[in-house]
Amino acid sequence: MRQLFRTAFRSSKHRLLIVLTLIAMCLLTFASQLEIFAIGVITNKGPDFFELFAPLKDGKPVASAVLSKNDLEQRWRELDVNNTGYVTKADATRYLAQRSDRDIISKGINFLSGIFPITNNLKYLALFIVCVALFKAVMLFIQRYSTRLIAIRLSCDLRQDYFEHIQSLPMSFYQQYNIGSLSSRVIGDAALISEAVNACLVNYIQTPFTVASTLTLCFLTSWRLSLIVFLGFPLIIFPIVFLARRVKRISKQIQQNQERFASALIDFLSGIQTVKVFAMEDFSLKKYQEGNQRMAALEQKSARYDLASRPIVHTIAMFFLATALLYGLYILRMSVSEVLIYCGFLYIFYEPIKKFAEENSHIQRGIAAAERMYEVMRLKPEIEDHPDATPLTRLSNVIEFDDVWFKYGEQWALKGVSFTVRKGETVAIVGPTGAGKSTIVQLLPRLYDTQKGAIRIDGKPIQAYTQRSLRDNIAFVPQKPFLFLDTVVQNISFGRGFSLEQVQAAARKAHAEEFILQLPQGYHTELAEAGKNLSGGQQQRLAIARALVKDAPILIMDEATSALDMLSEYHIKTAIQQLRGQVTQIIIAHRLSTIEDADKIIYLEKGEKIAEGTKDELLQTCPDFRRMWEIMHRHAKDHAKSANFVRD
Repeated sequence: MRQLFRTAFRSSKHRLLIVLTLIAMCLLTFASQLEIFAIGVITNKGPDFFELFAPLKDGKPVASAVLSKNDLEQRWRELDVNNTGYVTKADATRYLAQRSDRDIISKGINFLSGIFPITNNLKYLALFIVCVALFKAVMLFIQRYSTRLIAIRLSCDLRQDYFEHIQSLPMSFYQQYNIGSLSSRVIGDAALISEAVNACLVNYIQTPFTVASTLTLCFLTSWRLSLIVFLGFPLIIFPIVFLARRVKRISKQIQQNQERFASALIDFLSGIQTVKVFAMEDFSLKKYQEGNQRMAALEQKSARYDLASRPIVHTIAMFFLATALLYGLYILRMSVSEVLIYCGFLYIFYEPIKKFAEENSHIQRGIAAAERMYEVMRLKPEIEDHPDATPLTRLSNVIEFDDVWFKYGEQWALKGVSFTVRKGETVAIVGPTGAGKSTIVQLLPRLYDTQKGAIRIDGKPIQAYTQRSLRDNIAFVPQKPFLFLDTVVQNISFGRGFSLEQVQAAARKAHAEEFILQLPQGYHTELAEAGKNLSGGQQQRLAIARALVKDAPILIMDEATSALDMLSEYHIKTAIQQLRGQVTQIIIAHRLSTIEDADKIIYLEKGEKIAEGTKDELLQTCPDFRRMWEIMHRHAKDHAKSANFVRD
């Protein structure tokens, strides 16, 4: 609960809007009470004969079905103070207003008559009723619009803060949480929290004000009838508390199940090609159906608790409302208008309490959602800039890996790896799958931090530089290219202010322009989600163009040519060779033909550096590298023979 209020009041612009909403809520309650009073004014036809001439006992009128002549004469003298010989309705109203035992309607009518003569003028009465209706309509709109505005702004801010925060978290965070979980929290939980904040304002601000003020009016109308309220109040609170606990528990279960359900759905959609190729639609459908049925079972259980609260509270409230109505009319002999206005106040009193149970279910869902969302928001970035960190301008001399150790969980991925990369050199890292090649190129831009050892640039540990400046000096081509839903030119420039000419030059270097110009709008063609309207090789070439246009001093290519055909690979190899001496290149490749001209090749196996040197040196000194080289050439020869056989 505290977390919800902290979320609501953390921003000054939210605080101002919330104060406006609270004022509107209070005025809306006042408007509802005034509306009930207006109904009482309409139904009040003034005192009847027996009420006006009732005998007095200890200065107070006594209800009686029989009046004597003496009673009439005594009261007539009190009514006809000017001895006119007749009594007007105004005289009767004036007399009754002087009596301390008069009901709230009569007192209210007498007060309003001093401002507007509503008792004697139908026009003023109609104007009063219209003004009350307009006042309530305006307050209702302001209250509903401001609460909706709070929900919209809170959701927007929460989504923004959440996205900004998860971007600051390390790569290990994304290995722990799946996409379905993160997306459901940023979208669904933010909306639930904002709804819960609105429900809190209603339940813990408006409802207490409404209950307190209306109960006061009920006591002013009839304190005897108001005692009935205290009998019914505990009976209403008990089911609300009982159901609220169960709603909160089920809400947590629903949200956790939604995460798993969303993740399963995303997995199946991402792997739809594999599902279809293996003809496993029935398997996918069964898994989806199981998750769907679990969701439905929890939602049905939640619906029972949600929908049961209001009927239970309504039944209890109506029982006491009927009791008050009968007791007032037949035991206390109150006038119809007085009983009617009391029942109206009682309805205003019970309505927010009945709504409390319904709003409380929103609050419990919001609390559960806030716990889940702030579970992520409380995570601190493991990799942060040192207070004395300075910007890295350019690579001046050398990159050093000095006895670097790194592990994922409990398994070491790198074990004491050391090597240097001088400015302008092309260094290739090769080795079998799982050797730690990709880990090395992820440590350099500080996507992870080393557990032991150090990485230095120009003699300084990379922790001495700001993360942003470090990454600004690195162009990265991942093994799996990332393309977003935008045009080709925007995908290459990637949010930077490069001109179209610069983008085109990079695309030509990456040999991507040949297919870009064949697209419907060329460089301005909108790409589908994840670049689905392009082949794997075309996507890879766009990723390479994105790296080349950045013109960074350090270029990292992690299996960048894995999805390219032989001709495209040759062109990329040519482009890489043209950058020799100008850009410091670190290249990971399984195709050794891509890196055979590298200045230095580092061979890794099981996280350890086995050998280092030129291609020719490794062929002489590293049997594992020589075996890999021979296998590659054997495959190349077999491929060439197959191609010749087909042509023949």
